[in-house]
Amino acid sequence: MKVAVIQLTSVLDFKTNLKTIRSFLKEAKEKGAVAAFLPEVFYSMSDGITPTPFLVDVGNEHYREIQKLATDFEMALIGGSAAASLKGKVVNRAYNFDKLGRDLGHYDKINLFACDLPNKKISEAKNYTAGSEYKVVELDSTKIGLGICFDMRFSEMGLHYRKAGAQILTYPAAFTVPTGKAHWHTLLRARAIENQCFVIAAAQWGHHNEKIQTYGHSIVIDPWGDILLDLEEGEKVGVVDLDFSKIDLIRHSVLMNR
Repeated sequence: MKVAVIQLTSVLDFKTNLKTIRSFLKEAKEKGAVAAFLPEVFYSMSDGITPTPFLVDVGNEHYREIQKLATDFEMALIGGSAAASLKGKVVNRAYNFDKLGRDLGHYDKINLFACDLPNKKISEAKNYTAGSEYKVVELDSTKIGLGICFDMRFSEMGLHYRKAGAQILTYPAAFTVPTGKAHWHTLLRARAIENQCFVIAAAQWGHHNEKIQTYGHSIVIDPWGDILLDLEEGEKVGVVDLDFSKIDLIRHSVLMNR
């Protein structure tokens, strides 16, 4: 499976973000990608103090805009999240569509980020309500376990997906710079190695507003823990071909009684 990973510097205005995403999807299509992985809050990036006013709900304008990305480029969209309205509350929801625009199912972020660093205090719980259910979606015959950003720190989630037959674990992210420098690559390589799955993490990068700066380094890691793609800094798209036979090879080489 040839997949694209898109790294963005999303802003509040969803129209600006969509224009950038469309340019990258066009490039990915030309390179033969059949699925594109988008970062966390790709649709609209707020300042973290209040939620974006552009909330997605099933069938509304914003939902249709995301769905249209898949149908216009005939490419599956996987894992990118957007702030969504749910019974008067706001959740951080990962959306997934196949190339025909069919909704493959969604995942609401369970583990909400909180940090208390010397120069930065963040609590996503001020804006979001936590989800409660894990989710595996199936694209053709490929099973994908869904997480979002901070979820990568919870190894039990990856193990659940591994036992459910996932071949890919995905963690779209808007990782802070200090925690990114310290833990990004280590955590994601650990999730790939311990579960013997591909890990795909499309990330936000750069200065989004006066409050938010993110780390970038969108990444694809194979089941052995080797990094196949690291987009480092800047807005860009990368395309990589996943060889799923590598999963069986590694799982048979390093036996894990699960």
